[in-house]
Amino acid sequence: MRNIFFNSQWGIKFAVSSLTATLGILSGNYTATAEVKIPERSASYLQPTAQEISQNVTPQNESQPDIELTVTGKILNQPVYSPFRREGTVKDSTRPIYVITGEEMEAQGARTVREALKFLPGILPDGTVGTEPHALSGQYIRGSNSNQVLILLDGRPINSAGYGAFDLSEFTTDNIEQIEVLPGGGSTLYGSDAIGGVINIITRRPTDKITTQAKLNVGSYGLNQQNIQISGRTGNVGWAVGYNRTQGNYNYPVSILEANYQGTRKNNDVLFNNANIKLDADLDKRNNLAFSAEYLGKEQGVPGGIPVPNTAGAFNTLTDKNRKYTDRFLSDLTWNSKLGNGNDSLLTARVYGDFINTEFDNRSGAFSTQQKFEEAQKSYGTQVTHSWKIASNQSLVYGFDYRNITTRNSNLKYATSIENVSYDNTIEQGALFAKYDVNFTPAFGINLGVRQDFSSLANGGFTSPSVGAKYSVYDSTTIRANYIKNFHIPTLFNLYANGGFYVGNPNLKPEKGDSYDIGIDQQLGNFGLLRLTYFNNTISDLIAYNNAVPVATYENVGKVRTQGIEASLNVQLAKNIYGFVNYTVNDPRILESTNSKEIGKELRFAGADSINVGISYETPKGLYAGLIMHSLGKYPTNNTNTESLPGYTTFDMKMRVPLNQTLALTGSVDNIFNQRYQLYAGYPDAGRMFQVGLNASF
Repeated sequence: MRNIFFNSQWGIKFAVSSLTATLGILSGNYTATAEVKIPERSASYLQPTAQEISQNVTPQNESQPDIELTVTGKILNQPVYSPFRREGTVKDSTRPIYVITGEEMEAQGARTVREALKFLPGILPDGTVGTEPHALSGQYIRGSNSNQVLILLDGRPINSAGYGAFDLSEFTTDNIEQIEVLPGGGSTLYGSDAIGGVINIITRRPTDKITTQAKLNVGSYGLNQQNIQISGRTGNVGWAVGYNRTQGNYNYPVSILEANYQGTRKNNDVLFNNANIKLDADLDKRNNLAFSAEYLGKEQGVPGGIPVPNTAGAFNTLTDKNRKYTDRFLSDLTWNSKLGNGNDSLLTARVYGDFINTEFDNRSGAFSTQQKFEEAQKSYGTQVTHSWKIASNQSLVYGFDYRNITTRNSNLKYATSIENVSYDNTIEQGALFAKYDVNFTPAFGINLGVRQDFSSLANGGFTSPSVGAKYSVYDSTTIRANYIKNFHIPTLFNLYANGGFYVGNPNLKPEKGDSYDIGIDQQLGNFGLLRLTYFNNTISDLIAYNNAVPVATYENVGKVRTQGIEASLNVQLAKNIYGFVNYTVNDPRILESTNSKEIGKELRFAGADSINVGISYETPKGLYAGLIMHSLGKYPTNNTNTESLPGYTTFDMKMRVPLNQTLALTGSVDNIFNQRYQLYAGYPDAGRMFQVGLNASF
């Protein structure tokens, strides 16, 4: 999705290199576009061939003439992968999908993926433990929680089998080409954990010529960030390597009146060390082989929360000793092959291996309660997908997935030196899937999908059908509708936790979901686009921690139905002036519960309404200045709705000033008016923050 737009020479060169003519700067669903022809490609857009790159990519260090831009419907031609499990466009999808690109993230000053999602509709990405870059990421989509949102890296799953959610604050944005948010469930194509939606992180590809991008960024609370990315191509082999180091202390002043607390949030430092490498080789004109690897390393202090009376915050404990260490190595090898003699059949085969180690050193409270939690996970998987255009109006995508996960979850009590292993075993997951698309007329088309999953944790299988349709009433008006059946398998923590306040329940059933939506895409001449979506998402056998039973544990406690609207409008107000507004309304209601006091109430955290508004001034030479408002409504923090947190509104200012052909100065001030708030009881925000940076590209 595009919100505010950047139409400079730099933006044009970056956009063409990523095979898209869109030149937006801030997140939204519409942008200014140049009349740049995008060639049809049959291979996966994640792995272009050397020939395609040499023909269609303009090198970033080559000068370009100024292009006068107008807002048109070309945003609908934005390449996306998530709705199809193959290359497609926003316009092709019956599902609403929102996209933010790498150049937009740079303009926002987004340091992590969690921060990059801030201005997109349909998602509440604020997190629950602060606004610093390493704050734990929380993704709430259509009434679902973070465990119910599947995270993909270049189209493959990376969620933890132990704890479910993937912390998006661990991904820095320097190596990311774009992020796709597909709300409303995705089990038909991707299986478990997609009951609320899918977030697909797409990494950058090698460039045609050797290019170097270097960035230096400094800011509030000791922020010190350095990044370098180098890529190029020699013959038929492309390569890209990069490194990011981000450091900050984030010991900021806070004041929480209801806790009668005023002081400094300590033990909140962070150090990121992230590295990436990508190699791809054209074996011949029809076969491509690519290897990709990411190392995500993070060490951080965990200050805990400020105890707030009469709320869940009463369990909080401030400490200057707790630490968290995370090491992730994510790798995959992908082969793309065009079958036959034409461009209508693409076979993609991928094998991947992920190694995850997480350690939480809990030193708060009395020595008798101090302990260390560890998760060590090895994950090996394969994906095979065949995308076949059967006829000019019909296409079929089918294949299978398999994932083998060996994981060991344990906690060590320091007082007794006794280690308790809650799980040490292997999990197997497998699935067959297929999706068929047919256009009966140029204006009307449908898709049908089905997936059969098997998991050693689910005690059987699960079937996920889907159906979607779109109808172009006029050239400028398209109506779309979808139904998807989704599921979510309990995590190992839900099933076998045995430490701290948590006790697992091995008898948990998978959560089940039914997702409906209907929407309209309305082009407003050549100056704007309006997108509206009504959604209805039901989750049954909801898994939640129930402390109202004799032995507090996780249970399947009931059913929640979320209804709401996602609305987004993007317009060109005048020459060089662009604006956007998007609004998300969520109403998650508890229909069934083991606690009668919760029935009819709003599900905690998931129901906040969100609005984003922005305006920007941009010139063809690359000057950019933007002002964005982000507002989140009031939301309850418990399911009986007796406790809640007020909403808040913040204003951010962003800028980019080109100094010459290779250097640009960037800067931002977030939360200009220093609005102070809590995202979770006892976990305050960091207040006003600024950053300035110098970017070089040569």
